[in-house]
Amino acid sequence: MDQPYVVVLFGATGDLARRKLLPGLLRLFEARLLPDCRVIGTSLEELDGEAFDALARAACEEFGKGDITDERWRHFSKRLRYVPTTAGPHALATLVKECESELAGAGTGEVGRLHYLSVPPKAALDVIHELHEADLVDRAKIIMEKPFGVDLESAKRLNDEVHQVFDEDQVFRIDHFLGKEAAQNILAFRFANGLFEPIWNRNFIDHVQIDVPETLGLEGRTKFYESTGAYRDMVVTHLMQVLAFMAMEPPTTLAPGPIGEEKLKVFRSMRPIDPHDVVRGQYGGYRGKEVVADDSDTETFVALKVEIDNWRWAGVPFYLRTGKKLAEGARIISIAFKEPPLSMFPAGSNAGTQGPDHLTFDLADQSRMSLSFYGKRPGPGMKLEKLSMQFATVDTTSTGLVLEAYERLIHDAMRGDHTLFTSAAGIETLWEKSQPLLDNPPPVRGYAPGSWGPNAIHQLIAPHAWRLPFERVWRDRTNR
Repeated sequence: MDQPYVVVLFGATGDLARRKLLPGLLRLFEARLLPDCRVIGTSLEELDGEAFDALARAACEEFGKGDITDERWRHFSKRLRYVPTTAGPHALATLVKECESELAGAGTGEVGRLHYLSVPPKAALDVIHELHEADLVDRAKIIMEKPFGVDLESAKRLNDEVHQVFDEDQVFRIDHFLGKEAAQNILAFRFANGLFEPIWNRNFIDHVQIDVPETLGLEGRTKFYESTGAYRDMVVTHLMQVLAFMAMEPPTTLAPGPIGEEKLKVFRSMRPIDPHDVVRGQYGGYRGKEVVADDSDTETFVALKVEIDNWRWAGVPFYLRTGKKLAEGARIISIAFKEPPLSMFPAGSNAGTQGPDHLTFDLADQSRMSLSFYGKRPGPGMKLEKLSMQFATVDTTSTGLVLEAYERLIHDAMRGDHTLFTSAAGIETLWEKSQPLLDNPPPVRGYAPGSWGPNAIHQLIAPHAWRLPFERVWRDRTNR
């Protein structure tokens, strides 16, 4: 990308900026995907330019890749600026226009603007109005972090207020799950291979699992979680977006418009979420700490069944699960294929005893996938065993080109590519489908930290079984 950019990073001293955004911008700059830029940090912290430079370098040293030598840092450091939020919108506008003049003077073409709102949800609209007051809307794109409302009414209100300042094509609602190589590999895997697209439907697929357990708890984040919970925090903004990639019809082209249309069709085809198909859980020890009441009904875990009522997926359940303080951290999509008639195999052959064939995508930072199937065990007689084929990005010669999720999404936003971002219509449709659950949530059930959630998850998925924690060998093998 040759266009120079002024990037305004709101919340520049926060955790996300330190862990992901500042190291990501350094990586894009060094990869020449952001060849000329100015990065303006702004936050409530009363810092000067030298202090912000030190903070940014410390963040890149701790969370970035490679050693940050003085020589390496010098090139990026020259592009950093800082203005405290307390200085007001006009101080920000002055600094942005100074940076634009510097870049325009270099003769590198029209200067773009990218505003990244790494701020709490309640502060997002204040930033939107600040940008309007500072006259920084023209030629600008904004990246917004989740949550995008907490129900249909609040999502519509948020979108309406954003649209008073920015057009929808300027708004990029980020979901870092979709920025991962593995998530995009779903599109390539489905639509580039004649082997799998013909069987990607209810005639051959029995059920699908999207499983995102986390080992971390909510220490320091309970105030935020008390106003959201696992469903609002993770399912609407992350798991449902992955589900859309899994379930969408082939778009006319792999362009943002057609892909967005097909994702929206999936959301519109979903049946409203039935509270009877949802298990809510809360890990032991969550209540009574920080701002959590002793009778808090906030879920730190949720598992649910989603049904898509269209010709491709009618009758195929999608099981979604996510939660805090679980036994393992993972990001797995697992597709279980229907079993063939097995009557021809003799008793004791093991046919069908180890579950159905699975195609599994691992959405970890290094893209992996596995196909498990039955094969004959070497030796006399017909004894079957489960075999698997694996692919991992680390096995390819292009592994050095892999961008982390935030790096890719920032770059896509600069290019104006909405493919991996969520639209206002998509978010509002998901909240509409969620309303029965939000109106009548089932009670939370306790679960022990380090477990896989409440026992009721097994009744939810019966007669099937959760893929995790079983059959994890394929992921270990790709690390050898």
